[in-house]
Amino acid sequence: MNLLSVEHLNVNFHFKKRELAALIDVSFTLKRGERIAIVGESGAGKSILGFSIVNLISKPGYIHSGAIKLENKDITSMNLRQLQEIRGKRIAMIFQDPMMTLNPVITIGDQLVETIRSHTKINYKDARNIAIEKLRNVQIASPERRFDQYPHELSGGMRQRVIIASVLLLNPDIIIADEPTTALDVTIQAEILQLLLAICRDNGVALVLISHDLGVVSKVAERTLVMYAGQIVEEGPTLEIINDPQHPYTQGLLNALPQMALPGQRLNQIKGSMPSLAERPNGCAFHPRCPYATDKCRSEQPEFIYSGVSSVACFMVEDMLDEFNQHDEGLV
Repeated sequence: MNLLSVEHLNVNFHFKKRELAALIDVSFTLKRGERIAIVGESGAGKSILGFSIVNLISKPGYIHSGAIKLENKDITSMNLRQLQEIRGKRIAMIFQDPMMTLNPVITIGDQLVETIRSHTKINYKDARNIAIEKLRNVQIASPERRFDQYPHELSGGMRQRVIIASVLLLNPDIIIADEPTTALDVTIQAEILQLLLAICRDNGVALVLISHDLGVVSKVAERTLVMYAGQIVEEGPTLEIINDPQHPYTQGLLNALPQMALPGQRLNQIKGSMPSLAERPNGCAFHPRCPYATDKCRSEQPEFIYSGVSSVACFMVEDMLDEFNQHDEGLV
């Protein structure tokens, strides 16, 4: 049984008497202990998908249709009390900016203890010991001293470690990490990613890593979902997607990595920009930016097809596979 199943999920925003689609027919599964990544530019729908998994979409957004099943329980039909049992204990979330999560006027320790005691009947002393142990687990030096400090007294990397410690307090089955290294320098980014990877491996925790950077994803995720304009356009093993990207958008993301340009050369970029919810084009949403777009791409929505071990929604790939199969048949 899959730990998490997202089935034909559609999320809409009601804006000025219009229904704008933010997520369109999104489906994927997550096994216990598996590490997947959701990749795409800003506006692709990555964070909305992450918030949807824990049913935290704020108005005017709402889950229009589809199911999000934690084992055999549909999160979309749960009431607030049931959701509070899920959030933190079964599914925990790491946000981009730790200062948005941590209360600046409460000590680190009191915030961790409050999290434990809000879900359990543990006394303060035992909760304090658990919190200090979790701080030690995320490689925070002198955790007893850090316990009594306020968020502003810690560095950005240290605050992100505190957030990771906080999501581990209740031993969740799934961690959703939304751009967890965005505000950190490269060295600290690598440390945080290695820490997340080690924690998931050691504790059998499943990870959903949300990122715009395929370079970051390659170090952590076993499987990658590439999103564009609210839809998944390619899915497959991470190394396969990085070494042999099928969708033109995935190819563009990889070509835009800094290491793909020669020293002194301008960085590669995908022409144009992500369409807004109100300006989503007909057909394949990527066609205005795609160098291979045809009239069919502009009028019809491609279906998912298998290409090797990956699946991709692209007419160009479909045509190439058809030609390849016809060539093989001709040789028989």
